Amino acid sequence: MSGTFVGMPAFPQAAREAVGNATLRGNLRHATHTIRDKRARAVAELDDWAALREAGKQIKDHTLRHLDRYLVQVEEAVTAAGGTVHWAADADEANEIVARLVQETGESEVVKVKSMATQEIGLNEALQARGIHAYETDLAELIVQLGKDRPSHILVPAIHRNRGEIRDIFRSEMSEWGRPAPEGLTDTPAELAEAARLHLREKFLRAKVGISGANFVVAETGTLVVVESEGNGRMCLTLPETLISVVGIEKIVPRWRDLEVFLQTLPRSSTAERMNPYTSMWTGTTDGDGPRTFHLVLLDNGRTDTLADEVGRQALRCIRCSACLNVCPVYERAGGHAYGSVYPGPIGAILSPQLRGTGSEIDASLPYASSLCGACYEVCPVAIDIPEVLVHLRERVVQGGPAVRGGNRVVLKPAKGHAAERAAMRAAQWAFTHPGALRTGQRLASRTRRLHPRTLPGPGRAWSGTRDLPAVPAEPFRDWWQRTHGGKGGAK
Repeated sequence: MSGTFVGMPAFPQAAREAVGNATLRGNLRHATHTIRDKRARAVAELDDWAALREAGKQIKDHTLRHLDRYLVQVEEAVTAAGGTVHWAADADEANEIVARLVQETGESEVVKVKSMATQEIGLNEALQARGIHAYETDLAELIVQLGKDRPSHILVPAIHRNRGEIRDIFRSEMSEWGRPAPEGLTDTPAELAEAARLHLREKFLRAKVGISGANFVVAETGTLVVVESEGNGRMCLTLPETLISVVGIEKIVPRWRDLEVFLQTLPRSSTAERMNPYTSMWTGTTDGDGPRTFHLVLLDNGRTDTLADEVGRQALRCIRCSACLNVCPVYERAGGHAYGSVYPGPIGAILSPQLRGTGSEIDASLPYASSLCGACYEVCPVAIDIPEVLVHLRERVVQGGPAVRGGNRVVLKPAKGHAAERAAMRAAQWAFTHPGALRTGQRLASRTRRLHPRTLPGPGRAWSGTRDLPAVPAEPFRDWWQRTHGGKGGAK
């Protein structure tokens, strides 16, 4: 994945710093509460929401089980429609393909549709190294790019910025990237939007190459779909002479009719709208309409490794709606930058460690970036059981074990710093399988409870520093049952 976030500290340290930023917490609280309240009202309008959610899950699971067949079908359909398909095993290969395709046009500028896949592979940085300027055209992505910042939300990358900060960024940075901000620009939404429109319009009219991702790829027709709220994406998809789309292999749906489900669940889960204001679809090339050359880059970059994990593969159902971020109490306080990935929040906590592996300190810490409250699962429109995958990945971090990396079966070593946890779990396992020892330990704990410390020593201090230790009862349950029921009822 992208090297953009190399050097990030582990989640606990990054989150601790973010929580100390009162402005950031205020921005996040206001934005996430507003979005999730609107989403709840939009979802409540549909009596068959549960059925749609289950249908989306089934479609995605079916596609993942037969992904090899549908990938071939996509290539055949796109090629028959006049497009060219390229296969990229990892980020470096995808960046090389896109850079070469742009250079072959003779252009040194590209306009981009908002795309998580291109952020994942660090495409902008790779193009810049080749002397190619990539301009983000989504308003929030533009703010992030002008501010030399990083995205902190899947749907609203600049969610951590308020209007005053955006005004200051436009005033100081727009002139470096093109048309400067108007004189006397204020922080009113209408003026900020107009400044962005004027700045981007000249880029739309000048650009010969557009780069996009896709929300969905329909296997039976080779059709790509992009949904958005601003219309900037449509300008990138229709005005340039060459269009290059970088799409993760998990974005495929088998049939055209499958879109019926996702075009209902995605907008309601993301922007709380009944339908997206702009839903753009294209199939190959057509004479006299849209780009004359179309390239589809199908990106793996750890996805087939994730597919090999029977528990973790459900993360590949994700349709990037960001509903899980907006209900997550951890994300609301820590923000997206603390996750060290373009995929923040609960979905990032299970997707990034699978795409990148758990070898780094940041990736080993992400499965712990959760309270396991389950709110993310409740709102997911494709029913990804994020808490289940988090626990599964925690086990992988602590114990290591078999996994697939780079298409090869390997045995992962336990991550550093978890020796005490492994020892405690082994001790607990031994105690629970030896009833006599467990009974003796419970009685000893009850009789010495007045001597128990209020905080744990050593590594346990990190846990008890923010939690009250549960009080030990005066007698174990088994003893209480024996005393009050005389052993009747089968308690052992």
